[in-house]
Amino acid sequence: MNRISETDLILNPDGSVYHLNLLPEDIADTIITVGDPERVHEVSKYFDQIELKKSKREFTTHTGSIGNRRLTVISTGIGTGNIDIALNELDALVNIDLQTRLPKTSLQGLDIIRIGTSGAVQADIPLDSLLLSEAAIGLDTLMHYYRHGNDKEEEQLLTAFKRSLPPNSPFAPYIASASKSLLDKFGNGLPWGIAITAPGFYAPQGRQLRARTAYPELMSAIQSFNSGGKRIANLEIETAGIYGMASVLGHKAISFNIILANRATQEFSKQPRQVIDDCIKQVLGRLINS
Repeated sequence: MNRISETDLILNPDGSVYHLNLLPEDIADTIITVGDPERVHEVSKYFDQIELKKSKREFTTHTGSIGNRRLTVISTGIGTGNIDIALNELDALVNIDLQTRLPKTSLQGLDIIRIGTSGAVQADIPLDSLLLSEAAIGLDTLMHYYRHGNDKEEEQLLTAFKRSLPPNSPFAPYIASASKSLLDKFGNGLPWGIAITAPGFYAPQGRQLRARTAYPELMSAIQSFNSGGKRIANLEIETAGIYGMASVLGHKAISFNIILANRATQEFSKQPRQVIDDCIKQVLGRLINS
């Protein structure tokens, strides 16, 4: 393997990775990702101790522990473009020797746990509930830039979804799945579903303010999709990127979705801050007690 150049892997003067501003010793083996930098504190306030706090741009990181379990929580901002940065730099921290700029001969896998807000697309998914994504279909383009393969089940699901899209639509979706071992470990008693990862919040998720959507049939196609009993459960903006990048880099990932909106019933949570806090506590409990 050739030495990784200074323009491919950019380091800060202190040797930390460029965007995250972190050193290898700054992170735990279990990484909790949230979107909002302010939500990092909403997770770490339940740590027994916090050993590190660092911030740069939208990336805020706290590392600490609950009991003897070391955890890192990091904000990624919004969208799969930021996931591309965060996942590559987290991987570099554990799998590249930052001194020699060579990949390590023994690679380490991280457990990446997303806690994010989301909108359900099916009327029977309760508002203020917690939903696990067993897989995510990306309507963004991130994973088209990486060598990323699908198993037979993923390929069948992706093919069926492509056929369900409105005629002449320009989308080139991809699919990526959660870690089966993390689903089994942390998902007991929770509903599972397939997420759509959109490249934006408004028209890409079927919302319309003053700018008119070019594909008004998209939401209907998403809500009515069914392949072998599998349906689309929710819309969000990061999960497919997290699952795809974790897969190509050899990490495990799972996405917990806090359902603050139901697009089918057009309802939004009346107490989102309390719901988010309750779900954070539930996820942390699953991590610590599993």
